[in-house]
Amino acid sequence: MRLPLVERKRLQARERVVRAAEELFAERGFDAVSVADIADRAEVGRTTFFRHFGDKQEVVFARQHELVATIASAHEQSAASVPSGPAEAIAQLRDVVLALCAQVTKDPDSYTRHYAFIAQNAELRARDAVKMQDLANLLSKILTRRGADERTALFASQVALACYQIAKARRGNEPRSLVAETREAFQEVLALGSHHGD
Repeated sequence: MRLPLVERKRLQARERVVRAAEELFAERGFDAVSVADIADRAEVGRTTFFRHFGDKQEVVFARQHELVATIASAHEQSAASVPSGPAEAIAQLRDVVLALCAQVTKDPDSYTRHYAFIAQNAELRARDAVKMQDLANLLSKILTRRGADERTALFASQVALACYQIAKARRGNEPRSLVAETREAFQEVLALGSHHGD
């Protein structure tokens, strides 16, 4: 179904803002770019900018946010069974996290630029930490909607997030190995659980 014209224009303006910000950050660096610069490049007013984003830091995470929302929505609608315990809950989240890793690294250069901006700026690193916790909360919500109890959902979501973070740390955020490293981290965690039950 085609979106109404007003909605299409709104999405087009948002995309122009994101693209303009990415170009400017690449040209000048994050700190040297203002909201006015981004709005000017995108050919929108400041009001339009702030209709979509609270500040310029938020633009850095725009694509990541959209992607997480899309993947989470797809997995929330899936017919997965109620996890019987923490290990099964972690295994269910593995599929969600691996899908996310595959999508964020689809364009390796964009992924590398994104995390280079974050590494160079303390505000962005702090915002990234908040976004990671938001991701954990979203993973927890997926499990509770599938019928998991809150304690299991919270535990599994934090473990799943840790697997992702470990994978990023092992290869210095190398996009081409993120999926494989994340899968391996999940395997290691799930193997620990199976040994514990012996």
